[in-house]
Amino acid sequence: MKLAFSTLGVPGLPLPDVLRLATTHGYHGVELRAHPEEPVHPGLDLAQRTDVAAEFKAAGVDVLGIAGYARVAAPGDDNPVIEEVRRLLDLARDLGAPYVRVFPGADPGQSPAEADAVAARRLGTAAEYAADLGVRILLETHDSHRTGADAIRVLGLVGHRNVGSLWDVMHTWLGGEQPSETYAALSPYLGYIQVKDIASADDTTPLPLGTGVLPLAECVEVLSRHGWDGWLCWEYEKRWYEDAAPLPDLLEKGREHLARLLNDSA
Repeated sequence: MKLAFSTLGVPGLPLPDVLRLATTHGYHGVELRAHPEEPVHPGLDLAQRTDVAAEFKAAGVDVLGIAGYARVAAPGDDNPVIEEVRRLLDLARDLGAPYVRVFPGADPGQSPAEADAVAARRLGTAAEYAADLGVRILLETHDSHRTGADAIRVLGLVGHRNVGSLWDVMHTWLGGEQPSETYAALSPYLGYIQVKDIASADDTTPLPLGTGVLPLAECVEVLSRHGWDGWLCWEYEKRWYEDAAPLPDLLEKGREHLARLLNDSA
């Protein structure tokens, strides 16, 4: 498996510094948080995008994915959501990223069936555009659809190879799902896995990998046992927790911890 980290852990850090962290600490790729406060976002023009792609290529680091914030199950008109996803897909294509992350984002007032249908309709429409660009849209296990069982309801309705799943291990655990159950649900659709660690269900402040309660070893064991050979991406949510320790100080030990888990499960 290959290892990456998300720029959510180093909010606003200039791209050359992000790439230096990746190469110094042995990460193969970076997940780019696509937000206007970050160096890389859909507002970049073509020349800027070309420069970003060249910087990654020169560093020998992959752009794993574009982490967008489109809420595909949210109530309202379809067109603004679909257009937001398309802009993310264009950015991914221009940077050579294989994946775009979207959220479910249903409102509490929606019934599960309504939210599933809305998300599937929008994703199905965007999937055709994604296929033309050679990019996959990944629905993250998050918010209203935090487990694999939740996500599979939408993915099964879509039924398109350019729409898959992003497994966030914290959310499936918070939803009461075991790693083997999540893998069984998502394996036909799995793009990559976001790993992280926290102290408890009541305290989701990010911790160094291996120092919290999330079942990282079990996740890696399940993936290895089934021969899955994709990406593990450390999503350290520093952006939302200002008091969390700086990610750059943790990257080396985090990579070592993941490497041990992979070795133990081989």
